[in-house]
Amino acid sequence: MSILYLQSVTIVRPAETEDDYHNTKYDYGPAATRIPVPGVNVQPFGGSAENTDDRHITVTGWRLYTPRGRDLDLRESDRVEFDGLVLQVTGKVARWPAPGGGVHHIEADLREVS
Repeated sequence: MSILYLQSVTIVRPAETEDDYHNTKYDYGPAATRIPVPGVNVQPFGGSAENTDDRHITVTGWRLYTPRGRDLDLRESDRVEFDGLVLQVTGKVARWPAPGGGVHHIEADLREVS
């Protein structure tokens, strides 16, 4: 394995419930499933933005990569724990096709809001 893929993350898969109007609600608390994932790479991506109009908010972008040949069961509704941070999956998870079929690797945009 390449030296680039020595980091580990934990996927937090929420439990799904319904509200009174039959809308799906996500529960990231004790009912969530936690999936440890070794051998990935997480890097800062897209910089940071601050909003200080009403309150101080900093949004920092990150990107998760898997090595060649590795798919990952990561969904838009999941969160990712990495290095003491809780990151939200932003948008669709990109699954890059491999020549001849299958997945070459995945890339997922993540964001930290603090």
